[in-house]
Amino acid sequence: MHTILSGIYMHETSAHFINSTIVQEAERLDVADKHFGIRFPINVEPMIFQFASQLAPSYTGGYWHFYTLTNGGFFMAPNMDETFDVIADNGYSGNLSAEALGITACLYAFSNLSFGEGVFAETCAEHYHQLLDFAMMHPEVGEIRAAID
Repeated sequence: MHTILSGIYMHETSAHFINSTIVQEAERLDVADKHFGIRFPINVEPMIFQFASQLAPSYTGGYWHFYTLTNGGFFMAPNMDETFDVIADNGYSGNLSAEALGITACLYAFSNLSFGEGVFAETCAEHYHQLLDFAMMHPEVGEIRAAID
């Protein structure tokens, strides 16, 4: 069972909790640079948008919030109150909130980028695992898992 308490997703059996914090507008560039460096606007962000569009055909763009995680992770999600019909290449078909769509698109992008070489690939692999740990505590964990597995 999941409980939401002040934006903190908690799983009753979890030994620890991972908190997400929205990044303020003035800090967005610094946070993106801290996590991914110059590769964020060149590789990371465009790939996240690409996966969001592929997963949710009704998604047509918009402003995205950035989030940091207390385990060192990062994700971004559309600033929308919509639920999206999602169709994944793995056969999953279902509905995701904008936040869950963002988490899923980020997981796809981080995983894809982790198959490169060097420090950037290692960074993306680390971010994948940090975000996956957070996603396992999310209220839509079943849908997120089905969309990524």
